[in-house]
Amino acid sequence: MFAKSLITATVFALAASAAFAEGPTCQAQSAEKKLAGAAKNSFLKKCEKDAAAVCEANAAEKKLAGAAKNSFTKKCVKDAVGMAEAKKPA
Repeated sequence: MFAKSLITATVFALAASAAFAEGPTCQAQSAEKKLAGAAKNSFLKKCEKDAAAVCEANAAEKKLAGAAKNSFTKKCVKDAVGMAEAKKPA
């Protein structure tokens, strides 16, 4: 049962990353706008909050609950914000 839930969560997470791949991530948008310091932090915080709302709505639309919802939402927000981009060395 747990394996089935994990597989389902993974499939939904991949679908979410594909949905956010269409637009630029929050990190990319802040770089494009040449934001730095407090302005960048404020922008990223708002962008992450907006992404979380969209991801929560997508999880509700897919009728996810529990661990599947948490996994989906976490991956969705991470992809939207561009956390992987932020950790890449320059």
